[in-house]
Amino acid sequence: MTTNVHDATDAEFDTAVLRSDRPTLVEFTAEWCGPCRQMAPVLEQIAIEEPGLAVAKLDVDRNPGTAARYGVLSMPTFMVFRAGEPVRQFVGARPKGRILAELADVLGEKPAVTG
Repeated sequence: MTTNVHDATDAEFDTAVLRSDRPTLVEFTAEWCGPCRQMAPVLEQIAIEEPGLAVAKLDVDRNPGTAARYGVLSMPTFMVFRAGEPVRQFVGARPKGRILAELADVLGEKPAVTG
């Protein structure tokens, strides 16, 4: 199955994420995490709809080094990296609209006003 979400690993995290020329949204995930599985189609949609944002997921069980490096303890944890630095972090599953609103400044957009 082809996906627009990159499977990141400890071995290539620095190259794929920290040195990316685009801001990168990384989901720290695990196979046993139900909410993480629910986020998969949402992340795929974001990856397709936001070409200025790279999207990746990192399995914390297979890649514990990167999770430990950033102090990730809960899944799903989302971190946005820009120019090699984490610039945003949030924990827990959420709808696409909420993620995009939280990333509006990273994406250079004004957040939508919702009532």
